[in-house]
Amino acid sequence: MDELKHGFSSWLQAPGHAAWLSAEGNRLLAFAKASKLPQGFGNLDDHGGLPDDARAETMNTARMTHSFALAHIAGIPGCAALIDHGIAALSGPLRDAEHGGWFATPLAQGTDDGKAAYLHAFVALAASSAVVADRPGARELLADAIDVLETRFWSVEEGALRESFARDWSHEEAYRGANSNMHGTEAFLALADVTGDSKWLDRALSIVERVIHTHAAANDFQVVEHFSLDWQALPDYNQNNPADGFRPFGTTPGHAFEWSRLLLHLEAARRQAKLPTPHWLLKDAKLLFAGACLYGWNVDGAPGIVYTLDWQNRPVVSHRLHWTHAEACAASAALLQRTGEKQYEEWYRLFWEFNETYFIDYLHGSWRHELNPQNQPSADIWPGKPDLYHAYQATLLPLLALAPSLATGLARSL
Repeated sequence: MDELKHGFSSWLQAPGHAAWLSAEGNRLLAFAKASKLPQGFGNLDDHGGLPDDARAETMNTARMTHSFALAHIAGIPGCAALIDHGIAALSGPLRDAEHGGWFATPLAQGTDDGKAAYLHAFVALAASSAVVADRPGARELLADAIDVLETRFWSVEEGALRESFARDWSHEEAYRGANSNMHGTEAFLALADVTGDSKWLDRALSIVERVIHTHAAANDFQVVEHFSLDWQALPDYNQNNPADGFRPFGTTPGHAFEWSRLLLHLEAARRQAKLPTPHWLLKDAKLLFAGACLYGWNVDGAPGIVYTLDWQNRPVVSHRLHWTHAEACAASAALLQRTGEKQYEEWYRLFWEFNETYFIDYLHGSWRHELNPQNQPSADIWPGKPDLYHAYQATLLPLLALAPSLATGLARSL
């Protein structure tokens, strides 16, 4: 973005802002290191400790491995051994040696939630970032993750990811989800860079065409989250459990921000690869962002973005989640880069001001993961501070080009 051409200065070109993002990223990393457990990474409490009942989880192990790989690539010491620990966990206790794929938690802990596309997308993302970080065992883990994605989850007929299966792949859940396919899109962008195979960009486009350009477009660009096996919308899904952490009822403004950014990454990646690139990717990204701001921000008498909306775009769960606001920062930065429009600079600054005021916890470390509708700390949906991934990426993405994907982009920026 040429700030002189567009007539305004941007934080994206401000050395002080770059330094602030770097310092905040390092502060997040220092807090997250305490999440290491013998079998992977677990969920930290509000003060950065591991609870007595903490256990390794594939989701956080993959996300931590990915994040520590990004830090290592960027030149932050102290992360190499943590990447290796994550690779070992994902190659060992979290992997199903009998049937293939990954458990949600080690089987020895007595739980068996089957095999979920959402988790497998994060394993692939973690492995791809570890490959860019050039860590031992990363390529083997990546090959394993790709094989499972291709043989179990990718549906050629649907051009999207299947949702989940029983542990032995014998039973498929009668459900299709936008959330798993969103993180599949994110993983596919990384896989395209690491493997050099543009089929991943075609698959990402196929997902986006279905979930966003078809279903969200028909719903005023509010993202439809839940579907039947034949991709019919399920508008009443989880109506009795509206605050579910992964499958809430209604629409989720945070996902609209996340999709908006991913559409711009996909556009940039396809152009970089000299592939046919639909003109509507930018248009859809802008409409997703606009709707999330209009219906999500400051709609209940207090600043912040609500967690969910009903089908009339009214707040259902008015809690503010940290990941939503991290993604809002990243999406506004991406649109600012892509368009040079001042409105995105204004949103970018507004979102960071809110995060610094309400989410960043300078006393105990990391970010508060959840606020109630009055912007006071809450633990109704997400207790503790288990996640590094969203906030840490928000400190990296604004200063990188829209393509290649994050790990490769960091490596090429050095």
